[in-house]
Amino acid sequence: MSDKTSRLKEAAKVLQTEADSVAELIAKLDDNFTKAIDLILNTKNKVVVTGMGKSGLVGKKIAATLASTGTPSFFMHPAEASHGDLGMIAHGDVVIAISNSGETEEILKLIPFFKRFNLAIISMTGDKNSTIARLSNVNIDISVREEACPLGIAPTSSTTATLAMGDALAVVLLNERGFRTEDFASFHPGGALGKRYFVTVSDLMYTEDSLPIITAEAQMTEAIVVISSKRLGIAIVTDEDRRILGVITDGDLRRGIEKWGSECFKMDALSIMTKYPKTIAEEELALKALSIMEEYSITTLIIPDKSGRAKGVVHIHDIIKKGIV
Repeated sequence: MSDKTSRLKEAAKVLQTEADSVAELIAKLDDNFTKAIDLILNTKNKVVVTGMGKSGLVGKKIAATLASTGTPSFFMHPAEASHGDLGMIAHGDVVIAISNSGETEEILKLIPFFKRFNLAIISMTGDKNSTIARLSNVNIDISVREEACPLGIAPTSSTTATLAMGDALAVVLLNERGFRTEDFASFHPGGALGKRYFVTVSDLMYTEDSLPIITAEAQMTEAIVVISSKRLGIAIVTDEDRRILGVITDGDLRRGIEKWGSECFKMDALSIMTKYPKTIAEEELALKALSIMEEYSITTLIIPDKSGRAKGVVHIHDIIKKGIV
């Protein structure tokens, strides 16, 4: 067997072992899980996640996932807690204590404090008969048959199972709270999702002197100059009050030349323009503008004001450049 084959075989074994460990958690779901959900939903305060070592690293991710999906949460290092960090905890908080063995000394030292402040304790342990499990209000079983590590030492399957159970808690809570995509985006204003749900047409549109506006009487030669100089691929045809009558695009110009030849350049904009151009309100999301452009295979949308006057133009290149796809 080649080195390449043996490596792939070993990697596949690890993935299968961990996948089996996660799948086996389904049978462990019981009333304790639903009680944990109720404890978190009923608190008006925060969820405090704590754990040592690899459990702590997984706990940080669980806390971050909870926080970003509508459940106020933070991670507290159990060793640092005894040196001042307990001050972050308040009456009414819920604690999620993670310990595969259920005997983590640093967490056990904190339990009297949790009890004294009447904090609800949800433990996630690999041994439901452990000390931490017995001292908790609710225990969630995250035990696995075996670690993916061939030595059975390095936390592998157990940390994967813990992470998956944390995701299960977060998603059920998300559904219970009626959490929406827009809510998630509000916690990620700097990310791609935030851009999709926070950037509006008004943030990207061209206005004032940048607008490619011509009158209905203007000849096509003038329209060509405006289309070229404003670099938006269109000329907006308006009446004397700047109300939108139509639009002339590169495509309209090509079709006009095909139909009338050189005579097209002597014709007025009203004769060549496309009536009823696609528009969008400035307060709409740029994501919606992109959707309309894709639906009609166009690259620009006109933004009218409340009186139907040309106020702005948004171009597909600026939407894509902003990272909204």
